Amino acid sequence: MARIVILGAGISGHTAARYLHVELGAEHDITVVSPNDRWNWIPSNIWVGVGQMTEADVTFDLAKVYRKTRIQFKQARGVSLHPQGRGDQSQPFVTIEYTEPEKAGQMETLPYDYLINATGPKLNFGATEGLGPDHGHTVSVCTASHALEANTQLQRIIESLRRGEQRTLVVGTGHGTCTCQGAAFEYIYNVDHVLREAGVRGRARLVWISNEYELGDFGMGGVHIERGGYITNGKTFAESLMVERGIEWVVRAHVKKVEAGKIHYEMLDGSFHELGFDFAMLIPPFSGVGLKAYNASDEDITPQLFAPSGFMKVDADYTPRPYAEWRARDWPQTYQNPTFPNLFAIGIAFAPPHLISKPMQSANGTPINPSPPRTGMPSAAMAIAVAKSLRDMLAGAPAPTHTASMARIGAACVASTGSHLFRGTAATMTVYPVVPDFETYPDYGRDIHLTFGEIGLAGHWMKTLLHHTFIYQAKMRPGWRLLPD
Repeated sequence: MARIVILGAGISGHTAARYLHVELGAEHDITVVSPNDRWNWIPSNIWVGVGQMTEADVTFDLAKVYRKTRIQFKQARGVSLHPQGRGDQSQPFVTIEYTEPEKAGQMETLPYDYLINATGPKLNFGATEGLGPDHGHTVSVCTASHALEANTQLQRIIESLRRGEQRTLVVGTGHGTCTCQGAAFEYIYNVDHVLREAGVRGRARLVWISNEYELGDFGMGGVHIERGGYITNGKTFAESLMVERGIEWVVRAHVKKVEAGKIHYEMLDGSFHELGFDFAMLIPPFSGVGLKAYNASDEDITPQLFAPSGFMKVDADYTPRPYAEWRARDWPQTYQNPTFPNLFAIGIAFAPPHLISKPMQSANGTPINPSPPRTGMPSAAMAIAVAKSLRDMLAGAPAPTHTASMARIGAACVASTGSHLFRGTAATMTVYPVVPDFETYPDYGRDIHLTFGEIGLAGHWMKTLLHHTFIYQAKMRPGWRLLPD
């Protein structure tokens, strides 16, 4: 019998749990540990953030789903890893702290034979003074509850616009090293859409602010796409969307500080500027959740297992190299920790070997460059690969048998506006591979036949279909394995 512990129940952790449940026999134990009792389909939070979906539309009770399976669920957060056990006890274990109200603050140790770190990110609002909905002056759509508050504030703005007042709305990234530009990118178009639906768009100034070098970078070093039989770049694609909708943009920007009604930011050229606002949704930077690691003597070995960012080291090549020497093969394939082979990290929890976009600093030495995206489709692909590898390793395989390198898998992004069946639209973009591979694809770093973009109602239908498909699948309803991840 093997004991498998999964820390985190987001897209990657829950996907790993689902597949392990069906891939492994009943003799093995599967335990999922998550500080949240509800699963959230994060891509649809943008619709909650504009009042076109409710929190119930994008979340469900995790414990209720797991009770139908043999997966054990603990509402708790991981505190520390002990991959060598402690003292004479060599059994690895993880220490958790309960977050459910009845046990809040209680500690427990969980022994494991294999552990999957799928904790996702810490939303590091504290990296920028005044950022965030709890202790700052901006809203967020990173969680369902954040999105609810974003919509509450947005509706107040719409009411003021209806009274004939002028308002400035700012959407984008709240720090020079942010990732998840895609979520903010989609949100700004939904804001534009609901303002138009309300008949008040003409009195609203809508501004995009981002740490991207150019629009359409998305932390992927930019992209060339095939559209309508010709090849264009992501910059042209993204700029055309904003020009058509009258959206202003500021790129190469690091938000240094947010005050009530005022954003202070630094540009790549070293200049400093201010932007007044009445409503601002800025995505925070991400960091690891703060897991610590200790050896058998209780000595801190956190730097051996985790990068300075707090994300876990896996089978990537972390050798420092100049940008010109980065290669697709630097990226991990199995997501296995090189020091402790029974540890894996997937989704945002693994440490990338380097950026995908070119690293840049302002004239003042401030890093202004997007971090690599590791969410959505890639997260699910990693989870499935690790689950199948564990199945085979428990059957006798000496090493992981399945791979999911971001330099060998693609991703689709559907930026949809509006949830109405006939009044929505979407910008649909597919990228293959996520990490450009100029050795295999010397012209553009990607397969141009599998990297394309389109705009229209069909993409909007696809996003709506995917929303219902993935929630059905995540609830492990009959036939869920027949649906795509």
